[in-house]
Amino acid sequence: MLKEVIATRYITPLREGGSLPGLVEADDLGTYVMKFTGAGQGRKTLVAEVVCGELARRLGLRVPGLVTIGLDPVLGLGEPDQEVQELLKSSGGLNLGMDFLTRAVGFDPLAFRVSPEEAGRIVWFDALVNNVDRSWRNPNLLMWHGDLWLIDHGATMIWHHHWPGAEASAAKPYDVSDHALVSFGPDVASAAAELAPLVTEELLAEVTAEIPDEWLADEPGFDSADALRRAYARPLLARAAVVHERIKGIDGSEGDK
Repeated sequence: MLKEVIATRYITPLREGGSLPGLVEADDLGTYVMKFTGAGQGRKTLVAEVVCGELARRLGLRVPGLVTIGLDPVLGLGEPDQEVQELLKSSGGLNLGMDFLTRAVGFDPLAFRVSPEEAGRIVWFDALVNNVDRSWRNPNLLMWHGDLWLIDHGATMIWHHHWPGAEASAAKPYDVSDHALVSFGPDVASAAAELAPLVTEELLAEVTAEIPDEWLADEPGFDSADALRRAYARPLLARAAVVHERIKGIDGSEGDK
């Protein structure tokens, strides 16, 4: 399971994100970007962050380390911002934290170069998890110590918002025409050859085991947290083998309709 820490100080909100994440200090002396169960998107956003972050890490992509953060709602009592205070009060218990990459800068495709190989790996991964939030308008990419890092995967795996339609949703093509890295000529074919064989049932079981049970509780249609974990794994396993054939928008290609 993910390392668990306890929030000791709320530093400041990060208003770039729609869910109002915050910068916090924890009892391990670490500084984390914290995402809250009480935010508008709820715990499914945190589940998506865990699945995508831990899967990306195992595939060799750079993502900030993840932890679970225990939050005592009393931490919000001294906050002058009413919105932040309400968010902290409604998020008591286990939340999600990501290592804060100090002095990282946002990725700008006009200022930085990305090789076709690295662009291909990221595009293939985003297609796998159906990431709709890596556009040139909002890349959710950081440059840190000269390397490209992936952040913010809450808007992925859209099928987990409607499980009865998950199979059909996961079979749809992925349009990269608006992707932040499409201009770098991503070599998706090479990425698929390298990464798809790594996405096994065993790997996905390992990844989904990182999701805290309490974020999976009371999901309609599932009688246990493990049953829901398997539901998260199935579309990804099926998608990994064929998703490179369903990517449209690279060099005018349309992929499979």
